Amino acid sequence: MTATASAKISKAPRPSERGPILTRTRNLKMARSAHAYVRGSTVKFYEWLEASGGKLPKGPPIWICGDCHLGNMGPLADAKGRVDIQIRDLDQTVIGNPAHDLIRLGLSLASAARGSDLPGVITARMLEGLVEGYEAALAEDFEAKSRHPPMIGAVLGEASKRTWKHLAAERLNGVKPEIPIGKRFWPVNRTERRALEELCLSQPIRDLVTGLKSRDRKAEIRLLDAAYWMKGCSSLGRMRYAVLLEVNGDGAPEICFLDLKEAVKAAAPRDPKAVMPRDNAERIVAGALALSPNLGQRMAACRLLGKSVIIRELMPQDMKIELIGLTPDEAMASAQSLARVVGDAHGRQMDDATRLSWLNDLARNRSGLLDAPSWLWSSVVELTAAHEAAYLEHCRRHALGLDL
Repeated sequence: MTATASAKISKAPRPSERGPILTRTRNLKMARSAHAYVRGSTVKFYEWLEASGGKLPKGPPIWICGDCHLGNMGPLADAKGRVDIQIRDLDQTVIGNPAHDLIRLGLSLASAARGSDLPGVITARMLEGLVEGYEAALAEDFEAKSRHPPMIGAVLGEASKRTWKHLAAERLNGVKPEIPIGKRFWPVNRTERRALEELCLSQPIRDLVTGLKSRDRKAEIRLLDAAYWMKGCSSLGRMRYAVLLEVNGDGAPEICFLDLKEAVKAAAPRDPKAVMPRDNAERIVAGALALSPNLGQRMAACRLLGKSVIIRELMPQDMKIELIGLTPDEAMASAQSLARVVGDAHGRQMDDATRLSWLNDLARNRSGLLDAPSWLWSSVVELTAAHEAAYLEHCRRHALGLDL
């Protein structure tokens, strides 16, 4: 170990010191912009839903994302490396009302529009585009590959060209199979290391990593490195680890980068009659398989240190969509395109009769001035106002006097 590496490890927080640092980091991330606050304040959205009473339509009970904002959507590779834009984070997935996903996406789009200094009329047009794209996905062949506007298509094209070297350059010390201890990755203690070694040699992990890329089912699997991972925003504070595995089967050894994340109880409202897995990790995997097959194929539910965890192998093609500095045309096209992604995720769970009934419900309650349901517009307006006030108060409490 070099002197520099040793110094970084000595400065990294101990497990008992992680909590306050993670809380402070989450608060500062949420203070960077109103859009960042919307992404990180999931619970506030659920509080509004609970208080909204019967103002929203009761859509068919299906698996929903539960936290359907822009940061949770982007290119995802399936088990064979094929890439499509799908929902990336299913921590809050439940069987619930699909209208909740539409409102959450509408709020996120409105926040992105304000961040791009676009006038309010563009937000209204974005919500029209959201409904148009969502309805088109339900009415057409929802399994067909969606066409995306240039801005999002460019992200998808970039993702499709990425290789392991890109992932290694972003997350590791180049292609060297070592997790760099520092700002994002912290050392694990002996108990954590031992538990991770045992888990990574278990049958569920073997099935996961050998099931991808047609790897040898009898391959030798060895843990190379592990670290605590400071990642995310609203999820900061939960147990999370990064793990490097070597899979040595037929041909040259391969390196797997695994993301292990604690699964907690969903705060998203669920259908009271819904039957879902009691284990939170199993719930998330089930929701992912229904909503985002590319991701669900690469996930497993396990137990680690007495807690439920979800495990996925990271792929170089996995990326976020960042809508920054939008023009009016880009904003409206992006809203329509991303709504189609949500429509595909919802629609593949419905039969023809259910889709038609839900489309008829969406067609109601529209004024002559806005081609979107009045409940969607009023919900986004109320939520935008509430989040704007809460964001300013959050900044006063957590970031006043700090250079962000």
